[in-house]
Amino acid sequence: MLNSTRPIGFVPVTDLSKAREFYAGTLGFDLEDESPFAVVVRCGTTMIRATKVEEFTPQPFTVLGWQVDDIDEAVDTLRAQEVEFLFFYGLDQSSHGVWTTPEGDRVAWFKDPFGNTLSLSQFV
Repeated sequence: MLNSTRPIGFVPVTDLSKAREFYAGTLGFDLEDESPFAVVVRCGTTMIRATKVEEFTPQPFTVLGWQVDDIDEAVDTLRAQEVEFLFFYGLDQSSHGVWTTPEGDRVAWFKDPFGNTLSLSQFV
């Protein structure tokens, strides 16, 4: 039943103005709605609701990610927007923070202003 529907991504945020600035401004997603409860953006056909919470502890894993065709170009574009990419001990990452898996897929991680870990992935 749900296979033919469109998913909605949820990400917790503590400041809706910062969420709008990051998700609509820095990442360039289309702003669809804003209320006292959430900032809603659209990335392609996927809706992302940056939902206001009073407090939360960011999780130690990726909560939202995007598949890209050219990860180097995507990383360079985001770095130009002052997005900082994460480096992890034990992973052999490029100088831009891109890790290549043993299978050849490539992944890079960054955080939103609230500490949520986000990722880019390029699959072979």
